[in-house]
Amino acid sequence: MQFAADENFDNRILRGVQRLNPDFDYIRIQDTEIAGIDDPSLLDWLAKEDRILLTHDVETMVGFAYERIANGLPMPGVFEIRDTVPILVAIQELILIISASDPDEWKDKVTYLPFR
Repeated sequence: MQFAADENFDNRILRGVQRLNPDFDYIRIQDTEIAGIDDPSLLDWLAKEDRILLTHDVETMVGFAYERIANGLPMPGVFEIRDTVPILVAIQELILIISASDPDEWKDKVTYLPFR
């Protein structure tokens, strides 16, 4: 399962998941050539790269993701984790997802963590 962390995503969560799962495959958008790209273009890039997005951006990103799904465009998935979620809870949720699911389960879905 491959992930991409939005530019606003908390790096402490990424480091925590990496510590518990050294095989955690992620990139940080700010470390790529597309840093600063608009949300719809980012979602298009993620679809081409087949990477699930990790974001705290509930204001705009989620809407663009739902729009993409409604238009029948490919989307590997979005995990929305509010920035008020405790870091340990976010880490545990992601570890559970990585260890107990398949990437295809998240295609064309926006999932809010922690699970409700």
